[in-house]
Amino acid sequence: MTSFPGPRPMHGDVVQLTTDTASVTITGSITSQGILRDGRGFVELTLPDADPEQRRDLERTQRYQYELYSSSALLYSSPQLTLSETRRAKDGALVVTGSP
Repeated sequence: MTSFPGPRPMHGDVVQLTTDTASVTITGSITSQGILRDGRGFVELTLPDADPEQRRDLERTQRYQYELYSSSALLYSSPQLTLSETRRAKDGALVVTGSP
């Protein structure tokens, strides 16, 4: 469960996200996917549109880790990731990109 995710998206309904200063549980439609950009591997975590403060809190962090669940089953447990980007998708979802 801890290997780096491949390009095929994993879909879950709960994510436990731990940052430098906080731990939060987010529910809804969540996607985790490995991407390759400029020869480097990254993981994109797409979270449902939620509290506007959420993006600001994530932008302030430098490192994070998360566990993705579907129907209470653990799908993926990330290593510690270094934040490289946060942005909003067209549908308002928050996309967090990081690398080990």
